[in-house]
Amino acid sequence: MIEVIIGVAALVLGLVIGYYLKIKAVQKKVETIHKEAQAKADIQRQERNFKSKEKFLKLKAEHERHINDRNSKMATAENRFKQRDNQLKQRQGEFSKKTKDFERKLKETQHLQNQLKTQREILERKQGELDKLHEQQVLKLEKVAGISAEDAKAQMVTSLKAEAETEAMSIINDTIDEAKLTAQKEARRIVIQTIQRVGTETAVENAVTVFHIENDDIKGRIIGREGRNIRALEAATGIEIVVDDTPEAIVLSGFDPVRREIARLALHQLVTDGRIHPARIEEVVRKTKKQIEAEIMETGKRTAIDLGIHGMHSEILRLVGKMKYRSSYGQNLLQHSRETARLCGIMASEMGLDPKLAKRAGLLHDLGKVPDEEIELPHAVYGMKVAEKYKEHPEVCNAIGSHHDEIEMTTLLSPLVQVCDAISGARPGARREIAASYANRIKQLEDMAMGFDGVTRSFAIQAGRELRVIVSSEKITDIEVDRLSFKIARKIQDEMTYPGQVKITVILQ
Repeated sequence: MIEVIIGVAALVLGLVIGYYLKIKAVQKKVETIHKEAQAKADIQRQERNFKSKEKFLKLKAEHERHINDRNSKMATAENRFKQRDNQLKQRQGEFSKKTKDFERKLKETQHLQNQLKTQREILERKQGELDKLHEQQVLKLEKVAGISAEDAKAQMVTSLKAEAETEAMSIINDTIDEAKLTAQKEARRIVIQTIQRVGTETAVENAVTVFHIENDDIKGRIIGREGRNIRALEAATGIEIVVDDTPEAIVLSGFDPVRREIARLALHQLVTDGRIHPARIEEVVRKTKKQIEAEIMETGKRTAIDLGIHGMHSEILRLVGKMKYRSSYGQNLLQHSRETARLCGIMASEMGLDPKLAKRAGLLHDLGKVPDEEIELPHAVYGMKVAEKYKEHPEVCNAIGSHHDEIEMTTLLSPLVQVCDAISGARPGARREIAASYANRIKQLEDMAMGFDGVTRSFAIQAGRELRVIVSSEKITDIEVDRLSFKIARKIQDEMTYPGQVKITVILQ
């Protein structure tokens, strides 16, 4: 029993000692944590003090800098005010000096005015005496000559007028000859340089295209049973296909060259493939149209690149590509536009204008000849509206619209495009000229000369570039010949449209 009690006491004692030791350990730990917290608090306190001092120093430095800047500005302003004050004082002194000079000159002027007034009175008195003497002398001369002064004055005016007209006509002729020599020399230089640097290709297109075949057996396959193939081809392309007795040839007839080209390529593919029936025809024509559209776009892009023109709208490039399949008076429209663009670029360089803008205007001047729909406007005005729609330069738009004088020219680029268009179109062999219009122009030249007094006959020669006028020597004198030729030239220039220059030769008979 005692042993049990001793054991229990020992156990309790051990527990008490262990609990005491744990309490001691916890107390040491609490003291350690307390010391660490106190150390951290001291550190934070020191950091806050340091930051507060740093912020104070920073604010103090900023305040001192602000004060220094303000002092510097005040010193600068004070110096500026002092300088202005000195300048004002100096100007005031100059103004006082000028005022004194002005008063002195005013007095001198008044003195001179008084002197002039006195001299004017003397001169007026002497002038009156001279007028009286002049009247007396005139009366004496009238008595001696037996004619009044008014009649003598009229005779002198008539004589001087005739002499002045003769001298004026001579001066006009000399001036015109000199201007012609100078202008022709400069124009020939520019035109020769331009033509020398431009190579052109002529292309005359008709309303038909001949499609060659290897043998006449293919004609039957193209026509098809009861003509269904040829009807399908005509319906798909809009082109009339003429299959006749012409050996190894089929004629494609139509006013639209793009459609004729589509029909030719589609027919070539059908004949090469061998499968010719309505469904196949529609498929091939559809693919050919896409191919032609891609080729038109590629042609427009290539043309712009060749001419060094950039930033052009895709729709305008497509219209430029369509020019390849159009012709104007037998001249291929794209070749004509390219040639006009090169001419404009070269002449613009010679004249100090912008060659890139000139090329752009030259290329697009006939844009209205390739419309996508039927139009009622002149092609120049329609082309200008298309260019304006796609944000072309205003100078380019004006050059397009005015190159046939439908609208007023507002820039130097417009007459330049008009001249280059005329050079390209008037080049020998470039275009076909309708015989009726040619004969009408020749007759108009001759009739215009016959409308003048004294003209007995007139002949237009050298394809209308020279007009020989035969006049009667009884009605026209040698002096009046130059005047007559000048009047005829002015009338032709004002009332007719003609290519190049018209030489006028007046012959007395």
